[in-house]
Amino acid sequence: MQVDILNKEGKKTGRTAELPDEIFGKEPNEHVIYLSVKQFLAAQRHGTHKVKTRAEVHGASRKLHRQKGTGGARKGNIRNPLYKGGGTVFGPKPHSYDIKLNQKVKTLAKLTALSYKAKENAIVVVEDFELDAPKTKEAANIIKNLNVADKRTLFLLPESNENVQLSLRNIPTVLGVLLRDVNTYDIVNSDVLVFTENAVKIFSEEEATAEA
Repeated sequence: MQVDILNKEGKKTGRTAELPDEIFGKEPNEHVIYLSVKQFLAAQRHGTHKVKTRAEVHGASRKLHRQKGTGGARKGNIRNPLYKGGGTVFGPKPHSYDIKLNQKVKTLAKLTALSYKAKENAIVVVEDFELDAPKTKEAANIIKNLNVADKRTLFLLPESNENVQLSLRNIPTVLGVLLRDVNTYDIVNSDVLVFTENAVKIFSEEEATAEA
């Protein structure tokens, strides 16, 4: 699949980038995407919710009144779960929400998500550029020139670039991440993917390595 490479002004440079079909032409597999997104969202939960049992709440341990002869129900101590301020029965306890997922499944989910974006023509390739200093205004102009300013944009970089990453960070609709750190949720949650030219070349290099 060929995609036009644009410059910072949003104009065609006359060059194209190759998106390998082995990566961007996968057969749709929505279930693996579901599993991968489910795992990611589950991992975001801290699982620190906690309530006190009757053994942990404050209160005397004495029996409230004698067992028989009062005409009322028998009662234990004030920490009984039936009383206000008493312990909680079967309440939540701290635990992890992590879900185990095989690496092959996660990789397939990511490739399938990329294929969906390619199928929807939601991939933009921009030539590599540098910023002298972190400048949100300049980064916002580039996003505007690429006609993705009104969309949730995932900006993918081939390697760490502090000035570019800091410039993108303050744009509410843009998430700038390194290509090696991207996950299925980020791809699915975006409307459009913006690759730098070198980021796209990594896919071709990986494909050539795999064939070798």
